[in-house]
Amino acid sequence: MKNKKLIMTTAVLTALLASSPLMAIEKGDTLINARILNVSPNVNNNDLKAPGGGSAGLGGVDVDDAYSLGVDITYMVTNNFGVELMLDTTSEHDIKGASGLPVKNVGDVTVLPPSVIALWHFMPGNNIRPYVGAGLNYTFFFSESTTNELDAGLGGKTSLSVDDAFGLVAQAGVDIDINEDWYVSLDAKYIDMDTDATVKVNGAKAATVNFDVNPWVFGVGVGTRF
Repeated sequence: MKNKKLIMTTAVLTALLASSPLMAIEKGDTLINARILNVSPNVNNNDLKAPGGGSAGLGGVDVDDAYSLGVDITYMVTNNFGVELMLDTTSEHDIKGASGLPVKNVGDVTVLPPSVIALWHFMPGNNIRPYVGAGLNYTFFFSESTTNELDAGLGGKTSLSVDDAFGLVAQAGVDIDINEDWYVSLDAKYIDMDTDATVKVNGAKAATVNFDVNPWVFGVGVGTRF
């Protein structure tokens, strides 16, 4: 019974997509997507180091997920090949203690990750248009702050700085037509990136960490073309 329902549902969706107007993309088109994004860091190699390079004996850090809004603009160089500029808004991430760090809430940081990505659209003339891409990312980290909990744990007034960083981006997604003017846009990006962070206590460097951020960025939204 379940299989029959699944077959019927698939058949209905296929018929609807087949009968809906095509919004084929072609050379010279400009595609604009607006998405809600989930930015999910995949932190590794995150142990704090002493200023001399040895272990600080404190533990490590982790970075929480956050949501933001994104606008992607793609120019189609050919019917299949396009160049995308990713212009996401900022996301604010909480930094947590990990690996035995005796402080739960370390601080937070604001992130801005513009990227340029080369995309290949497999079926530009279809209602459903999957694509893949690869490119370069440059992430700005700013508005870093620390918590009173970290001040108490380290015995002084603390501050945090996180270095901006380059990264490589891999992307996969699909556009699904709603009508002749609009489509649903789904995508996932993986950014291969590491950065350096420094913690100071009363103005003196107390610990550093070089860690892999490697965020996944999942997006869902709508798009149109010009």
